[in-house]
Amino acid sequence: MKLSRFVGGLLAAGATAFSVLAANGVHAADLLDAVKERGTLIVGVEGTYPPFNFVDAKTGQLDGFDIEVSKLIADKLGVKVEFVKTEWSAILAGLSSGKFDVILNQVGITPEREKTFEFSVPYVASSPQLILRKNDDSAYKSFADLKGKRLGVSQGSNYEALAKAQEGVEVKSYPGAPEYLSDLVSQRVDAALNDQLMTAYLVKTSNIPIKGGAIVGEPKFNGIPFRKGNPEFRATLNKALQDSFEDGSFSKISNKWFGIDVSKVQAPQ
Repeated sequence: MKLSRFVGGLLAAGATAFSVLAANGVHAADLLDAVKERGTLIVGVEGTYPPFNFVDAKTGQLDGFDIEVSKLIADKLGVKVEFVKTEWSAILAGLSSGKFDVILNQVGITPEREKTFEFSVPYVASSPQLILRKNDDSAYKSFADLKGKRLGVSQGSNYEALAKAQEGVEVKSYPGAPEYLSDLVSQRVDAALNDQLMTAYLVKTSNIPIKGGAIVGEPKFNGIPFRKGNPEFRATLNKALQDSFEDGSFSKISNKWFGIDVSKVQAPQ
């Protein structure tokens, strides 16, 4: 009698769990079906990460590279796009819990993250890059060339750690890019270090005489993460990206924000 009640309880619990999963669309169907039925692709972004995603002070609307790429993808999927602003510290957990369908927020593709999420094909390739004064003809091709030189970095960034790991380089840390660029132009540092995308953006928008220098590290690739178990969505998302690479629509957005096509690994400028 006890055994039958136990088995019956398990069956009832299983049925309830199945009903809950089905009601919430979790693993009941491919994510593509849910997006198409809803008519909206829900995208997680920080909303405070210029030039990738930020609130335009004039319009009060989200703008930026990843915002435009999201709209491009949604258009190719034949749906609208809805953005959900979430702090970076909670954004991956938000994806896991189903708060949004995908994240477009410069998420690096790493083996650790691939244990939990699927990723699209890479849509951004970027490497550590030196920033130099525009009229500087110094042949800095590697960190070895910066021995005995002063290198400006953002405090607490990955690039501060990378710079401090280089023997013989005098590292000067700053609150952010405006401060180290000011010292670069004033010759208080010999070079600065940042992400290749940010370097391109700073060269394009800062209105000060700087240029991109040598690439000093291996490229890293960013993709669009989504929950595992959605092969149809993965194939459709990848096709949308590949089509945008081939028809020039992605390159148009990229060049608007960075002056380069960020889907391709760039040679030193």
